Amino acid sequence: MIPAGKLSTYSDLAAYVATKNHARAVGTALKKNPDPPRIPCHRVVRKDSSLGGYSMQGGLELKEKILIKEGIKIRNGRVVDLESFLYIFPSDKQGANA
Repeated sequence: MIPAGKLSTYSDLAAYVATKNHARAVGTALKKNPDPPRIPCHRVVRKDSSLGGYSMQGGLELKEKILIKEGIKIRNGRVVDLESFLYIFPSDKQGANA
């Protein structure tokens, strides 16, 4: 799981669980997340640093507020210095099945 204060991109998460070509499928799965507070899909953003989507009531405005509360810097709907917030997934992929 991506810890608070860290982010992933849809394509990085896709590469970790399957292949980088499945970023859209990751976005679709996150959109159907039945419990966003417990399964923190708000920590996944687009590789261009824009926030992407958020299906919980409150939408992107709520996603931005949650990320700011977790220490992520956002300006004009984009993560400031995305690279500094990116979570590095374990190379052994054990976390993908945890």
